[in-house]
Amino acid sequence: MIEWIGTCTDVEQQWQEDRREELLARATTATAGAVRPAEMFTALAEVIVPDIADSCTVHLLPHALHRLPGTPLTAQRVTAITGEGLPDLPPHREEHLRPGSPLARAADQRGPLHAVFPPGEPRPSSPRPTADPGWPSGSTASWCSPSSSTAPPPPWSASPPAATALLSAGPRSACWRRSWNGPTPLGNALEYQRTRQVALALQRSLLTDPPDVPGLDIAARYRPSTAAADVGGDWYDSFVLRDGATVLTIGDVSGHDLRAAVIMSQLRNMLRGLTLDRQEPTGTILRRLDIAVQTLYLECTATCVLARVEPSGTGGLQLHYSVAGHPPPLLTAADGTTRFLTAARSPMLGLAPDPEYGSAVEPLPPGTTLLLYTDGLVERRLEDLAVGLERLRRNASAAVGHPLEAFCDTLLADQLTVDNDDDVALLALRLPTAPAAERATADP
Repeated sequence: MIEWIGTCTDVEQQWQEDRREELLARATTATAGAVRPAEMFTALAEVIVPDIADSCTVHLLPHALHRLPGTPLTAQRVTAITGEGLPDLPPHREEHLRPGSPLARAADQRGPLHAVFPPGEPRPSSPRPTADPGWPSGSTASWCSPSSSTAPPPPWSASPPAATALLSAGPRSACWRRSWNGPTPLGNALEYQRTRQVALALQRSLLTDPPDVPGLDIAARYRPSTAAADVGGDWYDSFVLRDGATVLTIGDVSGHDLRAAVIMSQLRNMLRGLTLDRQEPTGTILRRLDIAVQTLYLECTATCVLARVEPSGTGGLQLHYSVAGHPPPLLTAADGTTRFLTAARSPMLGLAPDPEYGSAVEPLPPGTTLLLYTDGLVERRLEDLAVGLERLRRNASAAVGHPLEAFCDTLLADQLTVDNDDDVALLALRLPTAPAAERATADP
């Protein structure tokens, strides 16, 4: 007699757990190096599509926590991923949603919306956060869920439909995957974004338009870094002293964070005060600034050019200048002849225990263009600085025939062709092609 004994085991639960763990592992790997929220959510969307969804869009809701339920909602779509053969959606777009829209409803109830429908026949109220027309052919379900970096998700449960549970796992992992020190990746990314916005706002509030000086043309440009984590300490400034001299200054504080931007603003204002306080050589003023830096800002270094344009004894104009560890100013004559000013080079601010800074005087013939700039204009990865300086010299020589604003744009456009990881600031001054006395004689 032969007896057979059989058992039946439902492995659905274990299969779902294994698939969830696999998804979380892939999401962790994909977002490990992300800094910005958009980068993190794009990586997550690429994990979700096409394995468990045909398309995935992610929105940031900057005002969701402070709006009254049932009111309109502004959403910033930061990523949109669709499967192969489906129409692409633009990833970046701001949308203004009505109170009853699926995304607004999900935000109001702080929970997911899930709908199942016949293939390709969704109901108008089905959760779909975007207003883009058309559904993927054959789609049978839609899902919309909010994820917060400030409130923990409910415990994992296998009770929701399998796909919905898996879709919830990725964003929850991004929001709540904690390190031993406590912060979450998404929380860090959002905090970085807020910090960077504050630093950029502070920086741009100080980068004002140059003064309107009769007989001189002054232009300025600033371009922030393209790197995700960088907020530089570049600054420029220009103003007119009581004796009529025009001051030009440009500098760069070491570091790429909010602290660098704050110190930059303080050094800029301090240099203004020191320059206005008394008529001294530019090197003496930089020495006083360096003493203040080493007294007030420990372990801080900065580079700077301080220049003053004033009348010479021969009826023309001359440049008094000092350079503290900064790339040298560039003079370009009206005929395209260029040369760097290297006569007053000194160490950067905050470096030497007993700083001494030299000063130099340079005549400014009619038609001369003076360019001050930060190192982001000439430095590139894996390239010697001398190569960048020579490239700047050639570009300035070729563009000197353009109006000053176009001259600056041409120099800056050269840097737009590369993925630059540093800020770029320019400050340019141009003299008229004829001295003031000759222009007055020539006027009828």
